[in-house]
Amino acid sequence: QVQLVESGGGLVQAGGSLRLSCAASGRTFSGYTMAWFRQGPGKAREFVARIRWNTDNTYYGDSVKGRFTISRDNAKNTVYLQMNSLKPEDTAVYYCAASPNPFIQSMARYDYWGQGTQVTVSY
Repeated sequence: QVQLVESGGGLVQAGGSLRLSCAASGRTFSGYTMAWFRQGPGKAREFVARIRWNTDNTYYGDSVKGRFTISRDNAKNTVYLQMNSLKPEDTAVYYCAASPNPFIQSMARYDYWGQGTQVTVSY
């Protein structure tokens, strides 16, 4: 049973930082692409960032480039999203996802999803 469990969300003031974690279990994720998506109030779910499990290859959505950093700890089977210089428009539920496909930003190509963690950025 594959599980992706997000944690680390919360309330933060604009300009602040948060680090989200995604603990993965239930299978080997070698060769997988791990990603973060988010869905703000009244908005469609959007791609945030992705990383390959075995390499340092990363890719970011335009709205977070230069502010967010995705990373992983293979020993802990955990993926992280460091979020700096947060803005109110970053307010969303953040989801962790896993795909066997490389270089993928499309939600439809991700097989496994976490339950999400709420991030709220106040003015």
